[in-house]
Amino acid sequence: MQPKILVCDPIAQEGIEALQPHAEVDIRRGLSPEELQRTIGEYHAVIVRSETRIDARAIEAGYNLQVIARAGVGVDNIDIDTATERGIIVVNAPTGNTISAAEHTIALMLAMARNVSQADASLKAGAWERSRFTGVELMGKTLGIVGLGQVGSEVARRARAMEMRLIAYDPFVPEDRARMLGTEMVTFESLLSESDFITLHTPLTEGTKHLIGEREIRTMKSTTRLINVARGGLIDEEALLNAVEDGRLAGAAVDVFTQEPTTDNVLFKSDKILVTPHLGASTTEAQERVAVDVAVQVIAALKGEPVRYAVNAPLIPPETLSFLAPHMQVATKAALVATQLCEGQIGEIQITYAGDVAAYDTTPLRAAAIRGLMRPISEEMVNMVNADLVAARRGLRISEQRGPSHDLYNDLITVHIKTSAARFTVSGTQAHDGPHIVAIDEFTVDVPPGEGYLLLCDNRDQPGMIGAVGTLVGSFDVNISFMNVGRQERRGHALMVLTLDEALTPEQLDQVRKIPNIYSVKLVRL
Repeated sequence: MQPKILVCDPIAQEGIEALQPHAEVDIRRGLSPEELQRTIGEYHAVIVRSETRIDARAIEAGYNLQVIARAGVGVDNIDIDTATERGIIVVNAPTGNTISAAEHTIALMLAMARNVSQADASLKAGAWERSRFTGVELMGKTLGIVGLGQVGSEVARRARAMEMRLIAYDPFVPEDRARMLGTEMVTFESLLSESDFITLHTPLTEGTKHLIGEREIRTMKSTTRLINVARGGLIDEEALLNAVEDGRLAGAAVDVFTQEPTTDNVLFKSDKILVTPHLGASTTEAQERVAVDVAVQVIAALKGEPVRYAVNAPLIPPETLSFLAPHMQVATKAALVATQLCEGQIGEIQITYAGDVAAYDTTPLRAAAIRGLMRPISEEMVNMVNADLVAARRGLRISEQRGPSHDLYNDLITVHIKTSAARFTVSGTQAHDGPHIVAIDEFTVDVPPGEGYLLLCDNRDQPGMIGAVGTLVGSFDVNISFMNVGRQERRGHALMVLTLDEALTPEQLDQVRKIPNIYSVKLVRL
């Protein structure tokens, strides 16, 4: 008997045709949550886009379900935890729209450089204004690419063919990969000040929200043009509008907005800003690739074969899980802290395991560490199935080493990251209450489990330092939930670690840095 597949949202016909030789395919769009729960039980797989939500109730009603597929990148409309608990594989298609997004970036850049939209509207309104719409060439201009992931890399390849000078900022991409793309890695500040065109290709996280704001715009040339085909919220829209209207920027092209869908955005007020309604992935080819990608994976999953883009981890044997699960949290947390502490371009990454944990298959721990490394910079779900693939696409070189028990801890997981600037090391262990960070570089600390933010102050060990930092943070009305100090010797070099309930603003961090004998300050999100 052939398996049954339910398609709840529109996907390209090519995807349907790829499924039909292997399964009975039912296309039922617009199902209400109640209708979905009544019918999903007879199906072995379900395919959705963004319209249909597969929540816990739907999954629990799907007693035959083996795989849930999202024909696209995001999986926010699928309850992954419940699916994993039920042993149901969740897959998506993270690379299907890469070329389309890159080409749309190039299209907007060219249209902006040559005033295509404005000239079209003017001519159709009855005016012949050649001199008004004089543009600029791309050849010889400097393109600054923020984020050299999949889309950013494809933009680089296309811009190089147009003989542009390419510079990029992405501390999580090795320099040798950038060189292969014909791109020079620079600091964020240098990219802002040198670029004639700037294009954004980074996920929207708390750390990248308003990545481009008033302060960043002030460092750009008045001839700079800005492009965003990545995520709404990366740019402060009010600041961008004011800069373009005041002549502090030459123009902008924006495909994504803070609120979507929308027909009323401040950027729509300016004729100097080219806007499109989130068309980055809207090509026939992209929709075909996405549909075929998920179809191939659904069939493979139903046959019990490996799938390329699983977004939840396969089930671990209970006896292994009972031991490794807590240590996976340690690996993720250590890597998450380490990657946020890094400065310079990432080179080699090493994960070391000491103690009993080293005797087990460390594949889950490696995947958990990669998840932590990627969390601040990527929206991809990382697990044992796709961890190495995700790391490889980023050009990350990751090695592992096993060692004997540590002098102080039964089990210790350490993440070493070597960059062009320095070497950064974070160690963690599992305690009775959860994962603890117990060492940062050469300093022994003890950061207990919890959420919030870590404020790390590299300072001289002397009376009054803790009080000075604590008093200043308190004046910001930010609560300190924990404090610990690691030091090498009395009156020597020390690392002060504070856990905060809220993040400090860049201006507040600058005030902390001004405290005498504070050498450096960093903020890490847990």
